[in-house]
This record gives sequence, structure tokens and C-alpha cells, in this order.
Amino acid sequence: MLKQLSPLALSLALAFAGAAQAAPDEKPDLRASYTKYEFRIPMRDGVRLFTAVYVPKDASKTYPFLIERTPYSAGVNVDEQLQYGVDFYPRRLGPSADFSEAGYIFVKQDVRGRYMSEGKWQEMTPHAKAKREAGEGNESQDMHDTVDWLLKHVANNNGKAGIYGISYPGFYTSASIIDSHPAIKAASPQAPVTDLFMGDDSYHGGAFMLAANFDFYAAFTEEKNPSPLPKTWSEFDYGMTSGYDYFLKGLTLPNILSAMEPKQLAYLKPTIEHDTYDEFWKSRNIAPHLKGIKAAVLTVGGWFDSEDPQGPFTVYKAIGSQNPGIFNGLVVGPWVHGGWAGGEGKRLGHVKFDSKTSEYFNKKLLFPFFEEQLKGVKPAQPIAAVNTFETGTNVWRQYSAWPPQQARAKMLYLGPNGTLVWQQPAAADAFDEYVSDPRKPVPYIGYPATGVPREYMVSDQRFAASRPDVLTYQSDVLEEDVTIAGPVTPKLFVSTTGTDSDFVVKLIDVYPQDYPQDKEEGKQSDTPPPSLKMGGYQQLVRGNPLRGKFRHSFEKPEPFVPGKVEPLSYQLGDVQHTFRRGHRIMVQVQSSWFPLVDLNPQTFTNIPAAKPEDFVKATQRVYHAPGTASGLQLMVMP
Repeated sequence: MLKQLSPLALSLALAFAGAAQAAPDEKPDLRASYTKYEFRIPMRDGVRLFTAVYVPKDASKTYPFLIERTPYSAGVNVDEQLQYGVDFYPRRLGPSADFSEAGYIFVKQDVRGRYMSEGKWQEMTPHAKAKREAGEGNESQDMHDTVDWLLKHVANNNGKAGIYGISYPGFYTSASIIDSHPAIKAASPQAPVTDLFMGDDSYHGGAFMLAANFDFYAAFTEEKNPSPLPKTWSEFDYGMTSGYDYFLKGLTLPNILSAMEPKQLAYLKPTIEHDTYDEFWKSRNIAPHLKGIKAAVLTVGGWFDSEDPQGPFTVYKAIGSQNPGIFNGLVVGPWVHGGWAGGEGKRLGHVKFDSKTSEYFNKKLLFPFFEEQLKGVKPAQPIAAVNTFETGTNVWRQYSAWPPQQARAKMLYLGPNGTLVWQQPAAADAFDEYVSDPRKPVPYIGYPATGVPREYMVSDQRFAASRPDVLTYQSDVLEEDVTIAGPVTPKLFVSTTGTDSDFVVKLIDVYPQDYPQDKEEGKQSDTPPPSLKMGGYQQLVRGNPLRGKFRHSFEKPEPFVPGKVEPLSYQLGDVQHTFRRGHRIMVQVQSSWFPLVDLNPQTFTNIPAAKPEDFVKATQRVYHAPGTASGLQLMVMP
């Protein structure tokens, strides 16, 4: 089995990107040019936060602060162990080598309750909490107190500060600039966790993201703090090569969780037990609180981020609507979660992007952004408000807003006999049906793996198209390019013989049969076995589930009435992709996506407590008749 990068391993890779990994163009002799200090900075409630500060030795000029706040340790990764102390230096400071060479005062801080910081850690720290327990804090206040202390106690600063971070540190970036300290002039939340229930790590369309969360929370556990060191992370031992087989053997969530230790369940169980959009989740949604921001903001995301695909768009929209007058930028590239910081961005799995997209971002966008905002260095070209990479054509595009103003909504309809057309079908009383069996669920990849392989978001879907429990609709060969830019919105009419059901919709790019073979095939570490030719490849462009009981409300689930035709509408997420001339557009509809998504028993029940007898077969129908015409609403570019 190919060793896959789990969400845990990827999170650690990102956490240590500035602490252990050196890019080929770097000069990792930081001791010669930076002096390291370690402080325990007091917050307003007396809690002290561990903070590592790296100050340029050249004292002939002043420098801005560049801050990263993290739950993944401000220590230095030495032989896969975290070490603290002024003698331990990372091999990189900042997002790229350009930053350390240009000169910044780099700051990395353990947030409350993690590693060497005091206090109590909270999952997605609620910004507004009526009553806080001892040691609990507020991220914007902690950032305010940190910046205030740094300005007074670290010499040779220019009075300006920036903050950045990827994933959970991306959340801390967003949360730290609410009612921001006036010295904070620039912020870059990257792949920011924003609303765990609404499209980020925990739930998509009300369905629990099983494989990723199980893997992550098995190792991301509560620890006494300040923690003794060194400390290592360990991954869950499945005892087999197939996560599909492992989770299917357990079937129910109670059975699956029984394999975990109490310590591993401390953070995971609440995310499973709160399976509706209740106050637990609402209080942790940072988006409504993103106000009082005085800094310029550059939010970053990846089209193929399997962990936080929605967060960047939610943050971008919330900041734009609630903070008029500031620079509010957005960058989205062809990257996995944090891929712009840990790889070239030339390809993902079998799909190529024809350039080093990560280098473009770091040199042309991120570095100039901080240089301008914190040092007053004007970039060679002004940074556009929106910079997005268009897959399919593999080019960068610049816009004044997202979605692009010129994009227009257009329906693509599911038709009879597996057709996919731009006109509403004329046939009457037409539907397609399949039997969904939760004991034989549709897998989300066509090969065995544990964790969530990075390439699944562009994975070949031919294995699914051949299953009888997957409906497949395909357009004619395209005579002209079709470019979409914006949210993809399934609008379905369905019925089920069950009282609950998931509906998973996938938008797919079908390559021509004579597509040339990739000469680099098999040379990439993230390419899954077996090797294949790209002719006829069915590339996943975007997919997401909707748990049917949430079709009217994520707060108040409702059962289906067996056999009753009902409309469903939900978001697959944002896409910028060109289906090239000679390709086809495909849509697949199914009722399981396992074990990426937990199993719906197809009985209306409390799924976290479901019993084996609740898991039953159901016949699903998808309609394509006048008045009940199912399809996808796409934002099509002229």
C-alpha cells in the first residue's frame, strides 16, 4: 500500500513547515543572522503564553513583527521531536526564505492550554462567551496583549505587526484581528478553520467527515500544560491497509469509537454528539465576529483542500461585508490543505497544473503583500483583490471580487438515459432509481488507503460509474470550452423508501479517450497506484453530500415521508474550472461516500447512537421531468 499523508501528518507538516523544512533555495544558517529569545508573555487575566522571538542581529534598522499563533507547538522539530530552548533554531523562519532574508522579527506563540503556554485550550475558541472558566481566553484579546507587550519589550521594531497561519493557525489569524490592535497592519488567514459544522473539518452538508476526524483526534489530545518535553505525535494503528474495511467492520459510530482511548475521545466525542447546528457550533463560528478589523487582509485557500475548503470563502465574504474600506484580498490556487507552503504545486495525483504555482503565490503575492503593508515597499505590480487559479486551462486570473461579476447562473439538467443537457427535459414522469445499501457503501476512492489521501479531490471516478448504486449523467462532447467560476448548487427532486438518506453529488471532468499519456506517470509520491493512462479519466472537480434530514434546516432535522417527492438544494462549494473542448461534463449521484463520510442508516434516528438494526436498504429516485427537473446550477463565464 502506498503510504498516504493523513490529516494529522499533514497538519504536523504544516505546523513544522517553518520549523523543520528547508526549501532548496534557502540558506538555513539562521544563527548567524537571528538571535532567539523565549518569553512568557502575561495576558490581562494573568495567564502566560509561551512565545519564541527571533530578532535580526543587524540593529542598524528597524523591523516589523511577523507573528504565528499555533496549537501545534512553537517549539522546534528536531528528529520528529519538539524541543524548546534558545539553542534550538528552525531551518526556516516565516512562510518562505524571502522573509528571513528580507528581515522581520519572527514571533511564534503557543496558544492557551497548548504545549508551554498556560491556560485552558478551547476547540475553536468562542469569541463571545457569557461565562468563561478559569484560564479560558479570547483570541483577539490575547493577540492585543501580545502585540502590546512585544512593542514595549523587543528592541528595533518599527511599530508594525503582521500575522499569518495555515489551518488551525489560520483560525487564530482570523480570530486575532477582531477589534484589532492598531499596530496590526497585515494579516493572512490561510486555509482558516472557520465554521466546523458548515463545510470545514467536521461536517459537510450535515454529514460527519469520518475518516479525517477519526485520524486527527486520535492524536490531537488534551495534555497537561505547560507540557514536559520532548513530545511526539503518533498516528492511529488501523491494523490493516483499508480504512473502508476498518470502518465498515465497525458500522455504527459507537462501535467505531470503542477502539479509542478515553483521552482520544475527549475532543472527538463532542463533535460527533453535537450532530445538528446547535449552540455548540454557532458559538464557535468566528465569521459573524470578524469586525473592527483595521489590517489589510489576504485570505488564502486551495481548490483541493479536503479539510477546510469553505473557510477561506466564508472569511473573505465576512470580512468584506463587515469591514468596509480595508484591503480584503483572496487567493485560491490548485492546492491541497496548505499545499502552497509544502510543495511546488505543479500537480496533484495524475492531474498537472503546468507550473510551480506555490512559488508564484509566495513570490508574487504573499511576500509583496507583507512587504507593502509592513515596510511600505510597493510591489512591481499592484496585488489584485482576487487572484484565482483556473484549473483545466491552468492559468491565474485576477478579478475585483469573488465570484467574478461576469459569471452568470445557468442550469445543467439531468436528462433521460444518462444525458446531461442545458435545456429542461421534456419527458413526463421520468426518474432514475437505485438501491442504496449502507452495508455495501460506495467508496470515495478506488484503491485501499487509511486516512484521507490528498489526491482524492481529483481522483478518477470510473470505479464509481460502474456501480449500480451510482447514477451517472454525461454531456455530449464539448465543442467549445465551458468555464465555471463560483458556487456549484445541486437542485434535485428526490424520493426515498427510507426516512433519511444522504445524497452525494459529484461534478466530474471526463477526458477524451485519446488524451496523451503522462510521461511523468508514477514518479510522484502522491500518485496512487496503479499507474494509468489519462485517456477517459474522470476527474472529480467537486463533490459533497447533503444529509437529507437537514434539507430544510441544519438545526431541526426532519424525516422523509417514504415515496414523497421533495426538492433538495445545497452547496457543493466554489469552483473555477474549464471543461476543455473535446471533454465531457459528468454528474454522479449516490447515497454514500465511505468512509470519507459516516454512514447514514437510512432510518431517521440519532446517528451517533444508531444500532446495527437501524441500517437498512432504501430505494432512491432522482427525477428529471417537467416540474421536477433535477440539475446543477453553475456560474458560467462568458
